[in-house]
Amino acid sequence: MSPSSDRDDTAVAASTSASAPPTATIGGVVRQLGSLSVLAIIACTLPPIGGFALLAYREPAAEWLLSHQQLGLVLYIAAFVAAAGLALLPTHITALMGGYAFRFALGFPAAMAGFVGAAALGYVVARTVAGDRALRVIAEHPRARAIHKSLLGVGYWRTLLTITLLRLPPNSPFALTNLVLAATRVPLSAYLLGTLLGMAPRTAAMIYVGAHLKDLSETGAPWWYFWAGVALTLLVLAMIGHFVNQALAGRLNEDRPKAGPPGSPEPPGSSLETA
Repeated sequence: MSPSSDRDDTAVAASTSASAPPTATIGGVVRQLGSLSVLAIIACTLPPIGGFALLAYREPAAEWLLSHQQLGLVLYIAAFVAAAGLALLPTHITALMGGYAFRFALGFPAAMAGFVGAAALGYVVARTVAGDRALRVIAEHPRARAIHKSLLGVGYWRTLLTITLLRLPPNSPFALTNLVLAATRVPLSAYLLGTLLGMAPRTAAMIYVGAHLKDLSETGAPWWYFWAGVALTLLVLAMIGHFVNQALAGRLNEDRPKAGPPGSPEPPGSSLETA
């Protein structure tokens, strides 16, 4: 083999290496996200801890709300916005307390006002901390870029549908979802409307359960709530998975070498060489 051939092979290898997308590792992505990673850890850990603390004081707090209906309703919404928006409490037990203290007629609109306010607060916090850091990380990885575009970058209505689907399952983590959606810079109107639509069914169910409790020592969800949650989760996974598979299939088609005119050389790697 001639020296010039060796130099050509080296140049091709260097060019291929330079054009290849970076390999994503968990540690690398965490470092790139910086303070956003810290927020994600907080969003995952603080609500369960706050939930255990609330369980210890749920009965006196609920009794106070019962005995101060007008003032209690205002304070309930304000506390809901602050606690859920800053990832301090889980949302399901907060909604349960609203149903117990205010029954369905007042508890449902109060809880929904709390959810939308908390989502707005979480959006502002996450958007301020994240900047465009998450989008820069996504832009560096073609598969992530394709998935992001499919779920949140096709248009307003697809974005609204995705947000609504993410909010539907009862086990969907509220604070973490706020963080992801804000960091990826979804439009605020789609974010709030999708939150309202997606949270309404699970909130109505939790308020209904709370309104029929004799006391807050009964905090377990009924069987139908559990199985409805399982069904909704499977539905959401199927729909989101369909969108993601479409995006990845489209990405694969874009990366596949295109055949040239008849008689032209085949693209590199398009056929197996035989010895």
